[in-house]
Amino acid sequence: MAMAMRMMKGGPSMAGSFARLCAVAGAHMRYSTAAAASATTTTVTTTVTSPPGHGTVVAHGDPSFLESVDIYFDKAAAIASTTPDILAQIKACNNVLKVQFPLKCANGTVELIEAYRAQHSHHRLPVKGGIRMAPNVDADETMALAALMTFKCAVVDVPFGGAKGGIKIDPTKYSMNEKEAIIRRYTSELVRKNFIGPSIDVPAPDYGTGPQEMAWIKDTYEHLQPNDINGSACVTGKPLEEGGIDGRTEATGLGVFFCLREFLNDEALVAKLGMTTGIKGKTFIVQGFGNVGRHTVDYIYGAGGKIIAIAEADGGLVDESGNGLDIPAVKAYHKKKGTITGFPDAKTVSATHILLK
Repeated sequence: MAMAMRMMKGGPSMAGSFARLCAVAGAHMRYSTAAAASATTTTVTTTVTSPPGHGTVVAHGDPSFLESVDIYFDKAAAIASTTPDILAQIKACNNVLKVQFPLKCANGTVELIEAYRAQHSHHRLPVKGGIRMAPNVDADETMALAALMTFKCAVVDVPFGGAKGGIKIDPTKYSMNEKEAIIRRYTSELVRKNFIGPSIDVPAPDYGTGPQEMAWIKDTYEHLQPNDINGSACVTGKPLEEGGIDGRTEATGLGVFFCLREFLNDEALVAKLGMTTGIKGKTFIVQGFGNVGRHTVDYIYGAGGKIIAIAEADGGLVDESGNGLDIPAVKAYHKKKGTITGFPDAKTVSATHILLK
């Protein structure tokens, strides 16, 4: 695993601490792969300090997402040769922005939209992280995902701090015009609070968002900041015609495939599982057929792997032929219908959680 050795512009102590901690955290962490009036906007700066002795998060019952991240951080911190004050600084989420603004819906009603942007660490700028649209978005989740972005960037030594954004809506329940209004208002709030900019904070697509949303962000930012000659760099994941990069759309799915490929090519690891090396001939179950999963299955299929099931939010597919799902046909069906359910050459199931056991 790559290590981050040059994490701070100022002081080698913090840089070395970040590198060492991320190396340890990488061994511990496990995580899975959603205007009618003036806004009421609240900015909250959160400082998290660890108790003496590197700190410990004690969760009562099932830990929250943020508590889970902190638990893994504390496990790494306990064996890291880094002072508690530096660890507390690394652990803290520097800034969290919560905004609420009205949306006039197509049916004439006015709905209050809630959204967040968390900037976990400014040790390197700009901070970087996607924007999600999902009904379960909250401050806890946004801060947790921002922390993971910090650690992921550090582990592979890319010069960004971690950030994450979220809009608390179910995007499937809003029209294109309504989603555009939400994204543009959200962007304007980020601009007002200095939470977006090529050298400050650069969002990207995430669950429920894609190139179209990024194009709206870019257009809104450039309209509000016409003198920023680097304005188009305020967001990544844009369409090619808006200054995006060829290959960005499938990049995350390709990264998942690379991880699978390297894992399955490690003779010592696969031997412990009683398996042979390589992807060819092995069977896979994939959770999700969106921005990531749709491309991951492409690469697995191309390498000779068999996709025997796909689990999506509205239902899943199970192969009954014994040869694996016909991925090109599934993709064509999904593009036409907007869902994988009902695909004629596989069994459709509603209880997708069973597929993942």
